[in-house]
Amino acid sequence: MKTELSVNGKTVTIDAADNTLLSTAIREHLHLTGTHIGCDTAQCGACTVMIDGNSIKSCNILLAQAAGTSVTTIEGIAAPDGTMHPMQQAFKDCHGLQCGFCTPGMVMSALDLCAKHPEASETEIRELLEGNICRCTGYQNIVKAVQQGAAHMNT
Repeated sequence: MKTELSVNGKTVTIDAADNTLLSTAIREHLHLTGTHIGCDTAQCGACTVMIDGNSIKSCNILLAQAAGTSVTTIEGIAAPDGTMHPMQQAFKDCHGLQCGFCTPGMVMSALDLCAKHPEASETEIRELLEGNICRCTGYQNIVKAVQQGAAHMNT
């Protein structure tokens, strides 16, 4: 089945089986490996991408369900010249990562969080990120990174 959608600002057509997960299509058909697959059950958040401006766990949606939408992956948020997005830079500056496995999904969730809750408190950030699992950092530096990223996005 052929499915057309926009990924990182480019129209693509993916020919894949009806039961292909969006996460699989992104990684295996488009070779955008920043979208990580951690659980395949929408529990960990490592596969989070933006669809039409909303964060979604891409292992929880079929490619066909994304037809006609605009998908943004972690690869699509940096500036054309390669300059990191303010949220990516904040994760780097605040050491909001260790192994890095959760980081792409965490950054994508943080972008949605900041768009919908630009003045979120530390407690709210922790609550709003609860669908993304990090086994390394204890979340303190991730929360700092989200706060810093939000501040730079709002300036």
